[in-house]
Amino acid sequence: MAGDHRSVDDEHSRPARVDDTTVEALGELSKALETIHRVRGHLYSAHQLVGGADLTLDRVVELLRKAGHDEVANRVERELLGRNVLPGRWTFQIMEEFDDGYYAAFQEVERYARETLADGRRHLYEAEMKQRRRTRGMPGHEATPQE
Repeated sequence: MAGDHRSVDDEHSRPARVDDTTVEALGELSKALETIHRVRGHLYSAHQLVGGADLTLDRVVELLRKAGHDEVANRVERELLGRNVLPGRWTFQIMEEFDDGYYAAFQEVERYARETLADGRRHLYEAEMKQRRRTRGMPGHEATPQE
């Protein structure tokens, strides 16, 4: 950070007592939380994909029976249709556990760190980086939408 603590706006300016290492640590914590947001999205994708595949099995069973393959249809119906993806859990249950457990805890700890160390301000690291990297006066390099 080289001692340049300027930011793009007051909302993203570090409080006077906050040092470079703290800003960097909060930036890394924010980055980790963003990764967990992406994980949550991937889990929801898996939830929807598994649900869609399970619903497709209805058509598979229907077509197998129509083609006279009752034994195979019975096995698909018995062993796959409505099956848990993890012991005792469909994907909606996995999502609820993830959201209420790890995801909620991660968000709370990140919020606590920001509130404790930087008056709740978000993205201090990125805001200072933007200020350092932008070319002042050039179109497309404005500090804020109002500039």
